[in-house]
Amino acid sequence: MQDATRHYINGQWVTSIDGREVEVENPSTEKKIATITLGGVAVADAAVAAAKAAFPAWAATDPLGRIAALERLMEVYKGQAEDMAQAISFEMGAPIALAKTAQVGAGAGHLKNTIRAAKAFAFERPLGDHAPGDVILYEPVGVCALITPWNWPMNQVMLKLAPALAAGCTVVLKPSELSPLSAILLAEMIDAAGFPPGVFNLVNGDGAGVGAHLTAHPDVDMVSFTGSTRAGVAISKAAAETVKRVSLELGGKGANIIFADADEKAVARGVRHCFNNTGQYCNAPTRMLVERSIYDAAVETARVAAGKTEVGPADVEGRQIGPVVSGVQFNRIQYYLKQGIDEGARLVAGGMGKPDGLSTGHFVRPTVFADVTPDMTIWREEIFGPVLTMTPFDTEEEAIALANDTPYGLTNYVQTPDKSRARRVARRLRSGMVEMNGKFGGAGTPFGGMKQSGTGREGGVWGLEEFLEVKAVSDWG
Repeated sequence: MQDATRHYINGQWVTSIDGREVEVENPSTEKKIATITLGGVAVADAAVAAAKAAFPAWAATDPLGRIAALERLMEVYKGQAEDMAQAISFEMGAPIALAKTAQVGAGAGHLKNTIRAAKAFAFERPLGDHAPGDVILYEPVGVCALITPWNWPMNQVMLKLAPALAAGCTVVLKPSELSPLSAILLAEMIDAAGFPPGVFNLVNGDGAGVGAHLTAHPDVDMVSFTGSTRAGVAISKAAAETVKRVSLELGGKGANIIFADADEKAVARGVRHCFNNTGQYCNAPTRMLVERSIYDAAVETARVAAGKTEVGPADVEGRQIGPVVSGVQFNRIQYYLKQGIDEGARLVAGGMGKPDGLSTGHFVRPTVFADVTPDMTIWREEIFGPVLTMTPFDTEEEAIALANDTPYGLTNYVQTPDKSRARRVARRLRSGMVEMNGKFGGAGTPFGGMKQSGTGREGGVWGLEEFLEVKAVSDWG
């Protein structure tokens, strides 16, 4: 079992000043694979102090110098991609093929896109021809606390870390205690890339301890958080005491609207997309809304697709989905499956319990419910597992109303070759993102939501701007 009990503060690996040791579990085997220390107030204070001391020099570094440091990190990251994939697969259960491609690739992609955006960004620009002496300066926010989840470790860390560093901020990263090994490896990479001491700091801890303390810390200028809406509300309240900037990427309950003229692969594609990463991602298309004339056929297609979805250990090469991250998450999903059955949804595939032959590990049966109505718990609450709900609709207006009938607003999906209708529906969907006909957004597209899915945007130039203050100066020229 790996000993990973130290934190990375001010350019050094240090023993925790306070806190307690906990074990990290492999969700495929339920075996303990590492020990970390959940730090407390003292270690969090030390990390913030290091970031605060390093901020003036890093903020004053020419943007090209900061970009050069990120480019060095990119080379180190690519050189240790295999190690990163193994860490992610062991700690949170991503199948190794997915870990090597999407999980590790997401981190590399966001780093690359941030470097591209920063090179093109004008950190100093004129106000306009009407005011030739006025200039607008984009300056770093300051010390930033980055609090990240377990489900896409490098995706979420790099979406925050790369633009924060490019902007000239210094950071304290608190990764999830369920997936700390990938963040520890990243800290080693940052150290190898030669960032100045204190620019990046890593403190392991839980939300109630280190997370809450960083959120309310008077020397933290910004909190960037990805996680549950419940935690996002608590962070917003705590941060309000010091009026710090808060960026939140929270839950989702995406609708996938499938019109009768959608391509023949739309339903099966939607099922696979919902089950990707074992359904553990906030913008999963978990509510499939199907035009009534093709609804029965769609339900059958979904049943077959779910039945063909293989489930297995994360260390096995293949296209299977892995376990969910923990026993707590497994039990949470079982609760929702029972709610769906008890409230009258039609169970089409899967259901409660573990798949046959997988008694050890936190494995969940890929599940499809049909005839789900908006009053049901499984319609309204985020399940965060491989569970798809299906509902028929008759008109475009009804489809839009059903899609928007949620407190969330992260990503919605539209399947139709009718461009006029697709654009019309996309404009009326209350979500930060709309994906149409199975086509992903391009590199550097802004990621974020509306309503209880959060505030702010990550990715590309939008992600860079999240970590920048705007300063107006007159009589510059």
